[in-house]
Amino acid sequence: MVSVNDDCRDIHFRKAGFDPEDCPPNCSKPCEKVCPADAISLKRVMVGEHAQSDPICDKLEGGVIMERCYGCGRCLSVCPYDRISAMSYVRDPATTAELLKRSDVDAIEIHTTGKGIGMFSTLWNSLGESINNVKLVAVSLPNAGASTIDFMNATYTIMQSNLEGYNLWQLDGRPMSGDIGRGATRETVSFAVDLTSVQDRPLGFYQLAGGTNLYTVDCLKKAGLFMARTLPGTRTTEKVGSQEALIGGIAYGGYARKIVGRVLRKIPSELGRVRIEDHPGYLLEKQPRFSRGCVLGKS
Repeated sequence: MVSVNDDCRDIHFRKAGFDPEDCPPNCSKPCEKVCPADAISLKRVMVGEHAQSDPICDKLEGGVIMERCYGCGRCLSVCPYDRISAMSYVRDPATTAELLKRSDVDAIEIHTTGKGIGMFSTLWNSLGESINNVKLVAVSLPNAGASTIDFMNATYTIMQSNLEGYNLWQLDGRPMSGDIGRGATRETVSFAVDLTSVQDRPLGFYQLAGGTNLYTVDCLKKAGLFMARTLPGTRTTEKVGSQEALIGGIAYGGYARKIVGRVLRKIPSELGRVRIEDHPGYLLEKQPRFSRGCVLGKS
């Protein structure tokens, strides 16, 4: 899947940045501690001939590891010296269109802020006929209140003319917050509940994202929006709620990163240098709580 955005204000397309030489050497480095992706690494070093006795000669080296940073923004608020900034960007539509022509890319995720249908239309038209190469188009959007359904229907109208694959609406109730705690999932489930009361919502599958974690499935069950299905190799089917359950899936972002990161830190001591893709059962075996949270509903 390739991800693209229609607005530079989209928080999914930003990176943290700062110059470590601007940081006081004796900083407690709260940014390093709060980062859920281990994307900040700072090391105190001494420079100069009198470094051993002169603390002024100390400095910090390192900074943000860009390939790990996913823009959650938690480091921005904890910096005691306000030295960290967010660098936003918009992915080039022309480059994205070329990627969609590759045989190993069969899906696209379009992030939109829901603040202007014109920006989405411009992006969609820029992708051109390359969109016909994918099997799935996922549109990720936040809850904009009463205007959300109108925006979704306008978006679907734009896509419908050359949409040949499946379309999926990703309900981003509380972006990048699933690993914070139980309360984070309430907003995304509330988003889904609001949509169930609307009859003229656009066609397509619906998936929860943003604030999803261990408690999301239970919250969906309580709201009557979850229905499990039997998968190959299983014995039972559990049905909860309506046969026409709205939610077709759950996407785990920050929560999954937290679990996977924990496993990745343990694997070297137990298995040596290996690819986690070659040990698919390792996550479920070592993290039973993760398996509980990764149940998919069926629409």
